[in-house]
Amino acid sequence: MNKAVRKILILLFIACSLSAVSAQNQKINATLISQFNTDIDDFLGYDSFGFSYYIKNNVFRKTKENEVFEYKNVSLGNITKVDILNPLKIVLFYEDFNTVILLDNQLNKMTEINFSQNSTPIVVPAIGMSTQNQLWIFNTLNQQIGLFDYLKNEYKTVSTPLTEGIKYYQTDFNTFYWIDKKNNFFSCDIFGKTTALGKVPDFDQIEIINPNSYIFRKANLLYFKDKTSAALDTFSEIEILQKSFDKFCYKDQILSIFTAKEITNYKIVTP
Repeated sequence: MNKAVRKILILLFIACSLSAVSAQNQKINATLISQFNTDIDDFLGYDSFGFSYYIKNNVFRKTKENEVFEYKNVSLGNITKVDILNPLKIVLFYEDFNTVILLDNQLNKMTEINFSQNSTPIVVPAIGMSTQNQLWIFNTLNQQIGLFDYLKNEYKTVSTPLTEGIKYYQTDFNTFYWIDKKNNFFSCDIFGKTTALGKVPDFDQIEIINPNSYIFRKANLLYFKDKTSAALDTFSEIEILQKSFDKFCYKDQILSIFTAKEITNYKIVTP
């Protein structure tokens, strides 16, 4: 290799290294929108109509200005999971009793499903709203993802058995996303097509935005990751005021930070 070629290769290596460092150090500024005191146990986020959802003393509440709706069911134990993807059909899951409650937009009970009484045995640790009167279901008895039609009371599996336990899951109408205990990221659509989406960094909390991007928290710092970016091994830190917090929620470029005493909303624009 002559000196000229070697010099060009060295310059290219330095340029790539500087580019990677720059990408990894990129920060996203969060613009403060609102901040208010609160006394709740768990903040669940906002819907597209501007209502906020939270849990206090195991009572599920929905509020907006002077409107307040609530639902409680002490006979089913603690609320394990809430899905507000469809604010007209809200999913409340009580894992201890293997039961889901569907609520309307005023938090009136529409349907109660006890999966232990289903003709096909189902034990549910993961659930979410899907399309066409169906719920996403992960059944631990066969380690498969399935769909449950709550009008017809019919259950069908759509995935092959999972080989590794679920560390985190999230659903939208058409997709069941999950991260296994080895931090491998997957998706399964309503037709059963399973796609490997790579590996995610270790996290304390994570929210999936789409198959290519997510926000995660590690050691009270927030990061945004876009897998389609040129620097695939880098991520951007989201700068917020809080040095510690209990939880974050993200929807439509609004980042909500929940602490024991307050909720702070930021506007963020991801790269």
